[in-house]
Formats: sequence, C-alpha cells, structure tokens
Amino acid sequence: MEKALFENEIFSKVDYSEKGMVNKEFINCEFNDCIFTEGKVTDSIFMDCIFNNCDLSLTDFTNTGLKNVSFGKCKLLGIDFSKCNDFLFAAEFEECNLNYSIFQSKKMKNTQFNNCSLHEVDFEKADLSMAVFNNCDLSNAFFMKTKLVKSDFRTSINYALDPELNNIKKAKFSLPEVTGLLSKYDIEIDLH
Repeated sequence: MEKALFENEIFSKVDYSEKGMVNKEFINCEFNDCIFTEGKVTDSIFMDCIFNNCDLSLTDFTNTGLKNVSFGKCKLLGIDFSKCNDFLFAAEFEECNLNYSIFQSKKMKNTQFNNCSLHEVDFEKADLSMAVFNNCDLSNAFFMKTKLVKSDFRTSINYALDPELNNIKKAKFSLPEVTGLLSKYDIEIDLH
C-alpha cells in the first residue's frame, strides 16, 4: 500500500488524537498547536518537518521515521522513541517536556536538547555522541551503557551518571553539577 504524501503543507490546530496518522509521508511540513495525545502515528515518515507547540504525549510512533525533525515548545511525555524507525533518525528539541520518554538504543549523534525537561528519560544504550544538553533538567534520567563521547552537559542540571558504566570520553561538564558523576559513592563534596 502506497503512503499518502503531503509536501510543503502547514497543519494548524488539528486534533489527531483519535484519527491518528497511519502510513503517511510528510516532507517539509509544519504542525502548529496540534494534538496527537495517545494517538497512533505509525508506519509514517516525517522528513524536514517542524512541530510547534504540539501535544504528542503518549503518542505511538512505532515504525515511524523522524528524519531531520524539529520539536519546539512541545509536550512529548512518555513517548517511546526506541520504536521509531532507526534509518536516518534525527530530531532536535527546543523548550520541550520529554519527561518519562524512552530513547533506548537510538543513534542520536549531534542531537540538540535546548531548555528541555528530561525527568526520568531512559537513554540506555543510546549513542548521544556530541549531543548538547543546553539548560536541561535531567532529574533521574537513566544512563546505562550510553555513548556520551564529546557530549556537552555544561549548562544542565540534576544529571547523575556513572562514568564506569557509560562512555563519557571528552564529554563536557561544569561545577557544581559534575558532582553527579560521583553520586553512586554517596559522598559529601565541599565546593568552597
């Protein structure tokens, strides 16, 4: 079955939560103030697309391709991005709420997370080489066997990751948050 194709279109204030988007292809499209909550966006492709101020919480992205997709001021609670198609997966996030989302085993080199809330996000086995976490809150984010080579955490807060269980070669951190690398040791550090 051929995918329905949409190119260079703008979608505003559409509620996709019940009707969903299955087997569709969007190229250079923009979604503004749309609702996808708990909907199905499966077997689809989004290439060079922008999502602005959309609610995509708990949306099912199984086998969907996100290729050079930008999310701005979006609510992306509890999304399992690990179910997305791996081929050319590339997304960036600006002022988004990604709490409780899953990026397990995703290849996300150079990904930008700017001013995002990333509480309890699962980054297990993800490749976040050269990713930038700019002014992000990573409270209880889970890093295990995560590749963080040359990643930048300098302006982010509340991260705790184990250098013995993650590849953090040449990653960038700053005081006082870098103490999150020692949290497993339950020690007290005086920064005076």
